[in-house]
Amino acid sequence: MASIEPTVPQYKYMMTGARFPAFVAGFGAGKTEAAILRCITGLLANPGVNRGFYEPTYDLIRMIAWPRFEQILTELEIPYRLQKTPLNQIDVQGYGTVMFRSMENPNRIVGYEHADADIDELDTLKRDDAAHVWRQVMARNRQKKNGFNTIGVTTTPEGFKFVYEQWRKEAKPGYEIIQAPTKSNPHLPDGYIESLQSAYPEHLLQAYLEGRFVNLTSGTVYTSYNRHACSSDEEIREGEPLFIGCDFNVTKQAATVYVQRDGGRTWHAVDELVNMYDTPEMVKIIQSRYSENQVYIYPDASGKSRKTVDASKSDIALLEQAGLWVRVNKRNPMVKDRIMAMNAALESGRVKVNASKCPVTAECLEQQVYKNGEPDKSNGRDHQNDATTYPIAYEMPIVKPVAHVPIRFTL
Repeated sequence: MASIEPTVPQYKYMMTGARFPAFVAGFGAGKTEAAILRCITGLLANPGVNRGFYEPTYDLIRMIAWPRFEQILTELEIPYRLQKTPLNQIDVQGYGTVMFRSMENPNRIVGYEHADADIDELDTLKRDDAAHVWRQVMARNRQKKNGFNTIGVTTTPEGFKFVYEQWRKEAKPGYEIIQAPTKSNPHLPDGYIESLQSAYPEHLLQAYLEGRFVNLTSGTVYTSYNRHACSSDEEIREGEPLFIGCDFNVTKQAATVYVQRDGGRTWHAVDELVNMYDTPEMVKIIQSRYSENQVYIYPDASGKSRKTVDASKSDIALLEQAGLWVRVNKRNPMVKDRIMAMNAALESGRVKVNASKCPVTAECLEQQVYKNGEPDKSNGRDHQNDATTYPIAYEMPIVKPVAHVPIRFTL
C-alpha cells in the first residue's frame, strides 16, 4: 500500500484534536493537499459518515480537488466512485461519501448533511461572504458520529479578514491555528522561494511566505510608489509605439500613456488624458495627439459589454473601429491582483512615472487609500489609477510559481 509523508504542519493539521483547526499557510506550503489529506484520513477513521469539501469555485473542484482525491485513493488501493454533475461527490466503498460544493453562492449550501467538513482558501472570499459560507457549512455539519463534529479551514492569509477575526481576534475554545510557512515544505523546487521574493512586493511576503496575518487593506493602495525613486524624465519619441491604459467613465474617462525602454523591460508613464467626456472624445484625442505613433491600448475589460455612448457598439468595439490595437483579456483580473502587479513593478523598477508630464497620475498613485478594505472610489482618484494599472496587470501579472508536492505516507 502507498505511503504518505506530510510536512510537519500538514501532519499537525491532519491529527489535531481541535474541533475547528485552521491551516494558515504561505504559498507552496501545501494548503489544498493538507485539506485533502485531512478529509481522506478523517473519512477512513470514521466509517459510515459523510464529509463536505468546499472550494471557492467548481473549476477548482474539477481541476484540482477531484484529480488529487482520485490519485491518493488509487494509490491507497481504496475503491471509490466519482459521481460528477449533478451529484458532485465521491463514494468511498465501506466508508462514506465526500460531497463537493462551491462557495460561489453560499445560499446554495443547503439540502444535505455531513459530519465533518474541509474548507479550502476561505479567505479568498470577502469577509461577509466568508462568514456566510462558514455559517452555512456549520448548519450542514450535523450528521451524528462518535465524538464531536469538526470543520477544518485551509487558507493563505489575505489580511485581517474572516479567518483572522474568527481564529485569532475572537478565538473561542476549539479554534486552533496551525501556521505553515512556505519553507516548511521540503519538496519545493530549487529557486521557488527566491521566485516569490522577486515577484511580490516586500510588505506582502510576510503573508505569502510566512503565512502570517499582515495588513493588506489599509493606508495607501500603491505603497511601492515613491515619486523620487520611481521618477522618469523620458518623453515620447517620434514614431515610437505607445501603450495606453484606459478606464471607461462618462465625463471621467481616463488614460495613461506609456513608452518602453531597455528593450521593453521598463515602462515609463509619459503622458495622461484626464476627465474626457466619453470614448469617442478619447479616440479623437488619441488620433490627433499621437497620429504618428502606433497605439496599443489596454482598456477595462468590462468595455466589451458596456455601451456608454452608442447602443449598437461596445466601448471596446469603438476602439477597434478607430484602428487602435486593443489588448484585453476576457475579464479584468481581481483588483488585489492588479494592485499587487503594479506595486511589484514599481518596487522592481520596471515602471517609472514622469510626474511633470503626468501630474494627475503621480498624485493618484500617492493619494488613493483603502476604505473599508477596498480601494477608495469616493474622491475620483480611482479612474486614473485604473487606467495606469490595466497595462501593467496585462503585461506584468503576478504569476505564482507552481510547485508539485509529492506526498507519501503509510496507512
